[in-house]
Amino acid sequence: MGKLQSKIGFHTSKYRADGSVGQTGSAGTTREHSPAHTDAVTSVAALRPDLCVSGGRDKSVAVCSWRSGAVLWRFLGHEREVTKVTSTLDSSRVFSASRDRTVMMWELQGTSGPSQHFPGHDLVVTGLAVSPDASQLCTGSRDNTVCKWDTETGERLGRALISRNLVTHLCWVPGEPYVVQTSEDKTIRVWDSRELQVAHTFPAKQHIQTCCDVSQDGRYCLSSSSGCAGEGGEATLWDLRQTRSLVCEYRGHFQSTTSCVFLPWDPGLTPSIATSSSDSTVKVWDRDTGGRG
Repeated sequence: MGKLQSKIGFHTSKYRADGSVGQTGSAGTTREHSPAHTDAVTSVAALRPDLCVSGGRDKSVAVCSWRSGAVLWRFLGHEREVTKVTSTLDSSRVFSASRDRTVMMWELQGTSGPSQHFPGHDLVVTGLAVSPDASQLCTGSRDNTVCKWDTETGERLGRALISRNLVTHLCWVPGEPYVVQTSEDKTIRVWDSRELQVAHTFPAKQHIQTCCDVSQDGRYCLSSSSGCAGEGGEATLWDLRQTRSLVCEYRGHFQSTTSCVFLPWDPGLTPSIATSSSDSTVKVWDRDTGGRG
């Protein structure tokens, strides 16, 4: 619990400061690291450019350096599998959701135990989203509810119930009081977090919506669909600020698209997105044309 350094196997290659790999021994050998988890990894999120946070079936939350492979922090406290992880924008706090129906908040520079608990859902918690100022947390569950919490006190500030709204993912819109949510009822909802009311619902898709992401400028939303044998499995780009309509679709996965994300970009780069699928592939797409990179 708390700050725990993993064992690192120093073999015949090393990482340069720019993140590339330089060989110091025989060709083809790589650096090996101790696993961050002892069972399947169920969720991962970026923490800082050099760190990521992950949750697993082993009930633990791990903060790792992708450069060194070291586990810098490991948090234990959930009674069942961790389902989702996320962090505040300043990366000082990590949140984890679990099949034990609770959410916990962890301080990276604090004690080994959770600094806050958020109990109250009746079924597994499947969505987490933190407000840009880190003062509020939205959670979603298979119990058809979305809840809003005060991160400092742990108080539940609101609860909204929609029939058959089995939440699969939540994402806060940067700089806005809105939260995007995907669901097993095949819809994408935009919540106004101030009153915890649905501000907009996009046209229902043909398949379960598995994941969502919002672009850094807050203009676009991305969702991914379940699928099988080439049917479904697409990702969809939606306009949040103007027409709030479908902009582009990305088709090419053979099975369910399980995750989707906007890739970081600057004016000199082509805006791109990435998708992962149960067909064992990760694809990178041109955001505007739908072409694969």
